[in-house]
Amino acid sequence: FKAPSRDHPALYRDLLRTNRVHWIAEEPPAELVREKMMECHFRFRHQMALVPCVLTLNQDGSVWVTLVKPARAITPGQFAVFYKGDECLGSGKILRIGPSVYTLQQGKNQEESPKKEEMDKIEPAT
Repeated sequence: FKAPSRDHPALYRDLLRTNRVHWIAEEPPAELVREKMMECHFRFRHQMALVPCVLTLNQDGSVWVTLVKPARAITPGQFAVFYKGDECLGSGKILRIGPSVYTLQQGKNQEESPKKEEMDKIEPAT
């Protein structure tokens, strides 16, 4: 897919799913286990600024990552690295990405954005 510009909404997404996360200090963090959700920050490129997000723990150890603000050019196969303050919590390989901001804008007229159950049906990228 070639977008018309570097900042085209088709390049931005605010939802992704990882494979089983490799946690560094706690497997997985107690807050995530207790609440099933946890606010933290993430990045998927080495030099990029940290992005606030909410993790939702899945039974298989994978996580849904919901970004506070859509990020550009998230790609399956990259690694999502999670932070709480200065501490690196762990990382997981990005398996699936949610619909683009562009797709969501197009769909706003017809219906609400897809639910996580529907996202589960989306084929993982190869």
